[in-house]
This record gives sequence, structure tokens and C-alpha cells, in this order.
Amino acid sequence: MSGTSTRKILVTGATGQIGSELTVELRKRYGAESVVAAGHSKKPSRVLEDGGPFVALDTSNLDELNRVIKDNDVDTVYHLAAVLSAVGEQNPQLAWKVNLDGLMNLLELAKVKAISRIFWPSSVAVYGPDAPKVMTPQEAALTPTTMYGVAKVAGELLCNYYYQKYGVDVRSVRFPGIISSETPPGGGTTDYAVAIFYGAVMSRSYTCFVREDTTLPMMYMPDALKGALQLMDSDPSKVKIRTGYNLASISFSAGELASEIANRVSGFKVTYAPDWRQKIADSWPKSVDDTPARKDWGWKPEYDIHSMTEDMIEKLSARNERGELKA
Repeated sequence: MSGTSTRKILVTGATGQIGSELTVELRKRYGAESVVAAGHSKKPSRVLEDGGPFVALDTSNLDELNRVIKDNDVDTVYHLAAVLSAVGEQNPQLAWKVNLDGLMNLLELAKVKAISRIFWPSSVAVYGPDAPKVMTPQEAALTPTTMYGVAKVAGELLCNYYYQKYGVDVRSVRFPGIISSETPPGGGTTDYAVAIFYGAVMSRSYTCFVREDTTLPMMYMPDALKGALQLMDSDPSKVKIRTGYNLASISFSAGELASEIANRVSGFKVTYAPDWRQKIADSWPKSVDDTPARKDWGWKPEYDIHSMTEDMIEKLSARNERGELKA
């Protein structure tokens, strides 16, 4: 979508972790009135609500979704509405409904040319115990053990089906755990890597729900936004994979992250108390191979664990001083 286009972008799940920051970035690029933010059950922030158009939307309702797209002359959709892994295990039926019904509706609308391009995030949760743990290849077996992962696999297959059969221009990446300084943890298994920073800044302590040696692929939010936007900006001829591209950035253990933080926050202490989420973490890769994304459309992350940790602490400390962080 060019910056001079009069058509609009819709961001579903705009009140979530990725959506809240992606909406702001898109509005910077295309103008506030050109980006419609949509949320369902979560109250939008003042930044989202005052920064441009905002609508309440249940994407699983096809008529409602179609109306929002028509009323706002939407051309491109970033579909981020989702129930994450840990929450999904507590309510598998809801996870299936939220994570797939909206995607199916958007694909149907794209099939009849109501919209021209869709971004939909998949996840490293598509992998299960049958996949290699280190540098998991793009084509490894997809046998997830969570409903979140099952829904992501089904979503990838739907995206590929609609591309192959109807030419729908839908694009996807398999995000690792996303770390953000702007939104609190939202129910994902990798959310310890966000919550640990809040604990460090607010109380200099954190009780971690995974083992110290638990290693998972992660990514800092600026790189996540960069990856989504870069893929969507790519010429269609460069998008060779229509299921979901592996996207890699940083892999570290919980202990390694704790050490990085302790080097910058005096007196920081971590207690490890693994709970039921440990089993989910153990089923996922430690790192993934994203060679196809680098080769096809030039993906390259910018942050490592050191620069990410430095930036997270700086930003959260400033927010804490302004009284924006809540226990």
C-alpha cells in the first residue's frame, strides 16, 4: 500500500501487544485517518482511541466485519485478533473460534476482492516435539501440542489454500515470543520475558514460571514490526511461502535474560517456580532457521539481547517514574 493511496488499513486486535504498537507505526507512515484500529473486549488506550479511527469489532461475525471494511473503504488488513497460548489451553474452544473464524472471514472477503492484501501472524507454536529443537527448519513437521499451535497450523493451511485456489494475497510470519515495553503480558507462554522486566523495574524481583535453563526464540517489538511491514511491502513475486515464514532474532534462556537484567538493575533477584506453562515451553523450538525469509525478501533483525535489554529497562524505568506501571 503506497503512502498516497486513499484506501485504508484495518488493524484487528489493535488493543493487543503487537496491534497497539503496529497501529501507531502505520499511522506514522500513512497518516492517522488512513489506519482504522479495531478491538473487541479490551478497552483501547487513549493513544489508540484519540490517535485515529477506532471501531469495536468481532471479526468472527462476517456481516459485522464486512460492514466495517465497506464503511471505511479498507483495502489492507493486519489481522492480529487472537487468543494466546496459555489462555488458549484454559479455553481451547474459544482459542479455536477467535483464532480461526476471523481469518476465514477475511479470506472469504479477499476471495471476492473486498480487500486486496492480508497480514496474519503465525507462530513458532506450530512446531511440536517432533521438530528439531535447534535451528528448526522451515519445513519441519508441524505437530503442536497446544490449541494455539493447532489453530496456527490450520490458519497457515487456510492461507495457502486461498492463495493457491483464489489468488488471495495473504502473507504470514511465524513470530517467536515478542518482548514489548508498551503493553503488559497478555497470556502467552513466552510472556515471562516481558514480565521479568516489569518485576526488575518495579520491585527488583521476579518469580519466573519456567525453568532457568528454558531457552526459547524471542524478538524485540521493533524487529517484529519491521518484519511485518517489510513482508507486506515486498513485491508479490518475492513472497514464495504462503503458509508462514520462520522469523528469527534472539534465542536465550530465562537465566541468561535474568543475568542481562541483573547487570543493569542492582539487587535484582529471580526465583524459579515452573508451572503448567513449562510443558508448553518444552514443546517449542529453542531457535529457528529463517533462511527463506532472509533470502526471499531480505529479512534481518536489528536487536540482540544486549541492546534489547538496555532499551527495555530505559523505557520501562521512564514509564515507572511517570507512574504508568501498575503492580
